[in-house]
Amino acid sequence: MSQPGFTRLSDLPAELAIFPLPGALLFPRWQLPLNIFEPRYLNMVDDVIQADRMIGMIQTTGGARAKPEIAGTGCAGRITAWSETGDGRYLITLTGVARFQVGEELSVMTPYRQVRPDWTAFREDLFDVPPAALPDRARLVRALRDYSETHSMTTDWTAVEEAPMETLVNALCSGCPFSVMEKQALVEAPTLKDRAETLITLLEMDVSGSDDGTLQ
Repeated sequence: MSQPGFTRLSDLPAELAIFPLPGALLFPRWQLPLNIFEPRYLNMVDDVIQADRMIGMIQTTGGARAKPEIAGTGCAGRITAWSETGDGRYLITLTGVARFQVGEELSVMTPYRQVRPDWTAFREDLFDVPPAALPDRARLVRALRDYSETHSMTTDWTAVEEAPMETLVNALCSGCPFSVMEKQALVEAPTLKDRAETLITLLEMDVSGSDDGTLQ
């Protein structure tokens, strides 16, 4: 099944407003709540709500705070809920649609940045993951148990066992305290199964490093 309103790459925008933000991950069908308060991004929300309601989330990789360098791959989401607070902020929810590679950054007059996205490598993001392509839950749960024990984390194991696999993988990718580079590897993993394999590797590396006394 395709995502509502998006069945072909041609349904996706040719130009995309971006929100560069390290550590905040968006994946197809995953929801990301955001608290918007900077004037340039308030302006961005005003503009996209009147258009296609699409925003590209992308991690920063360094550079000046005013215009940081951005990663080569991000994920676009559609604003599916928004409200305005008494002090002028927007509380929005982005629902992930598809990932994109940055074709080029556009020269624009808007205070927020825009890119020309290349959706080609991620055309399958528009469609639900078939059961045969789902990751191995048992392997992921084993890695998570070791990680949780190492860090003395309280985990709702019933929820872990019962959550849909895509939801579980995305929740762990978003919630675990990985570095920007590690999170970018999760964003760029071609398929959900690849994302889960990368996640398992990161969890196992953390546990192994802690056992060796090299991580705190």
